[in-house]
Amino acid sequence: MFKNGLMEALSKVHFSVPLILYIPVISYVCYYGLTHTDASVPVFLLSALAGLFVWTLTEYVLHRFVFHFVPKSKWGLRLHFIFHGVHHDYPNDALRLVLPPSVSIPLALGFFFLFKAIIPVNYLYGFFAGFIAGYLFYDISHYALHHLNFKNAFWKKLKKHHMKHHYQNADKGYGVSSAIWDWVFGSDFPHKEEHQ
Repeated sequence: MFKNGLMEALSKVHFSVPLILYIPVISYVCYYGLTHTDASVPVFLLSALAGLFVWTLTEYVLHRFVFHFVPKSKWGLRLHFIFHGVHHDYPNDALRLVLPPSVSIPLALGFFFLFKAIIPVNYLYGFFAGFIAGYLFYDISHYALHHLNFKNAFWKKLKKHHMKHHYQNADKGYGVSSAIWDWVFGSDFPHKEEHQ
């Protein structure tokens, strides 16, 4: 994808890298939020659920309106290809299924400082822990949807939804770890009776 070897290496990432990076971050944020703020455990857990919920919407918005925005300029098209087009051209490339740290770390920091500016400290750390846990679930489940076969009904349905996005209609099915926002915003696939 790049002529520069360093840039090429930075664009590829093993699926375990987000786990190695973000499990310690989530653990520290939980520890800090529960020991350095006045948040009770129930408040922390409710904040984490709120962060997880906001992540699902963020995932949908990023995928639909950022990753699938196709600019008209030549450099814009190149940037689009680097960020998401390559994934649609080579959907089973195992080294381009999770966000590289060169993208995920600045995004995580940006979201943290945005949340810090608008969320009171007693809710901030639980919220951020839930948000990052949602991101981690998204990244790892995205890898799994492309490379694993499932027997569990939930995972089979999620995989079917995402494969339709890749192989049937890329203008629908933007939710990866959840199809809820596709349903809410009308970008879900038509549901036909299986028996017809």
